[in-house]
Amino acid sequence: MNLLVPLLLAPLFSSAIIMILPNKKLGKILFLTTGAIHLTIVFFFWFEKPFPILKGWLELDSLGLLILSLMSLLFFCASIAATNHLAHTTLLRNRDKTGRKVLSEKKTLAVMLLFLESMTLSTLSQHLGLFWIAIEATTLASAPLISYHRHPRSVEATWKYLLICSVGIALAFIGNIFLSLSITDPGSGSTVSLLIRDLAASGRPRDSLFKTAFIFLFVGYGTKIGLSPLHTWLPDAHSEAPAFMSSLLSGALLNGAFLGILRISTIYTAQGESAFIQRIFMLFGLISLLTALVFMIRQKDYKRLLAYSSIEHMGILALGFGLGGRGVYGALLHLLNHSLIKGALFLTAGNILALYGTKKAPKVRFMLQKLPGSSFLWITGFLAITAFPPFGLFFSEFIIAKTALESGRVLVSIIFFLALTLIFIGSAYLFLPMVLGKDGAREPGKKETPLSLAVPLLLLVLSLLLGIYFPAPLAEVVEKAVLYLGGSI
Repeated sequence: MNLLVPLLLAPLFSSAIIMILPNKKLGKILFLTTGAIHLTIVFFFWFEKPFPILKGWLELDSLGLLILSLMSLLFFCASIAATNHLAHTTLLRNRDKTGRKVLSEKKTLAVMLLFLESMTLSTLSQHLGLFWIAIEATTLASAPLISYHRHPRSVEATWKYLLICSVGIALAFIGNIFLSLSITDPGSGSTVSLLIRDLAASGRPRDSLFKTAFIFLFVGYGTKIGLSPLHTWLPDAHSEAPAFMSSLLSGALLNGAFLGILRISTIYTAQGESAFIQRIFMLFGLISLLTALVFMIRQKDYKRLLAYSSIEHMGILALGFGLGGRGVYGALLHLLNHSLIKGALFLTAGNILALYGTKKAPKVRFMLQKLPGSSFLWITGFLAITAFPPFGLFFSEFIIAKTALESGRVLVSIIFFLALTLIFIGSAYLFLPMVLGKDGAREPGKKETPLSLAVPLLLLVLSLLLGIYFPAPLAEVVEKAVLYLGGSI
């Protein structure tokens, strides 16, 4: 039996079963079991590649395996955090004391599984039409969890997320149409299918429409990635969603949309337009990096700071892919490490929010004595996300910077180094006083639990290990993905 089938069907059926189960405890068990099964199947794919299904519409390549593995791991970690959160939450009320309940436990678990289903479909999709449907499904599946707390701010963030991402998905739909019309079959002269391999092997496209299609596709899916200037949904959504969902939004959802752009870029590379797409990657990468810099300096809300940090790192990814060559290798390493670290940071931020009851950094002080476990994770995460060695982000950013200098892009290098330096200062200004400060200290409302510390610790340890030791199977898959994208090791 092809394991792609249960990989796709398990989350869907489990979601439906959870909604009809009368026992909440059984629902949690099924939820965690489904996440574990999904992760186990993905683990097997590292040793035996699954056969394509639906005539190649669904196929797992090396790039997809990387994204799928990250997503599955983060979902399993988030599922543990979610069940732990629900176990310690009987009835949450908004700060305005209206008494409105949060999203029910059943709906929370069911919607998270639908998110897992849609993300899995997007990583396997080799057809641009099917990928478009999968990305839209991720939007619809994640929206209820952004409005989880039913607070006016979370509802506003949800509507902003839906509206802006709907505009993006509409632009991507137009891009698909333009791309289909611009490419013809070399034999019959008719338009080809939207399978990526068919588009890459097609006849010479009409240049103007072909290039216009990429701009629409890049901007459309770039909206879902959070690339500036269409990033405005991201800080609100990531800061208002519960921590377990924020970790998935930043560590998994953004990667899924990026995967689509990367696969589309292989079509243009095959048609000899690599220089054109690299300029677009670099332009949006630098704009996103500078946009994040502006908002991260003197930021007061620690969850919003993490959200803007995601915009920063998506910009770095785009810059690395835009540089080409070894920059592609550095960007893939960056993608792996950013997902792990940001997932850990958002889960730790959830601990701080649950314990202190505020997202305002100036109101969180003296954590080192009051919350030693979360303090350790918070500072370690700060060092990891700002690329301190030996964490993996240090090596990925070093490779990207080195590639920029070797390719003679001095101005890009200066902007890159300056932005990272200022972002480090801005982040330190928020992170360090939370742990070491004494003024304005307040007693936490709850105590830390071992489970709430173990999950983010695991993700940080994995990032640390990737900086120290790169396993041979992972190195092989990364190398294949780099070559697939036209880069070099």
